[in-house]
Amino acid sequence: MTTSTFPASHLQLKRAYLPVEPSDGVRILIDRLWPRGVSKAEAALDDWMKDIAPSTELREWFGHDPARWVEFERRYRAELRHHTAELDRIRDLARTKTVTLVYSAHDEEHNDAVVLKHVLLGETGS
Repeated sequence: MTTSTFPASHLQLKRAYLPVEPSDGVRILIDRLWPRGVSKAEAALDDWMKDIAPSTELREWFGHDPARWVEFERRYRAELRHHTAELDRIRDLARTKTVTLVYSAHDEEHNDAVVLKHVLLGETGS
């Protein structure tokens, strides 16, 4: 896994349902499922990293229930340890440009993108 860092300001999160802006930089969808009701043109994605998303089993178990957040974060972090190539690819991009992790969850505080951002920044869990 790559150890060099990048500016935290180069990594941002954005719901798939919000308008695309030039400041988004490289847009990467990090959900396993395509956002409902969003066309490929509207999404304006540069990449779709399905494999970095939580497993189907973990996503279904979590069900976006904030009461399960701490355990979801722990389990998702464990899953991410098996995706070093994808993590390194995002870090490499973020060294030189803005990267926006695009997600579809309604809850902006309790979702996989939040965990992924913390992992990419080297931050510890809750």
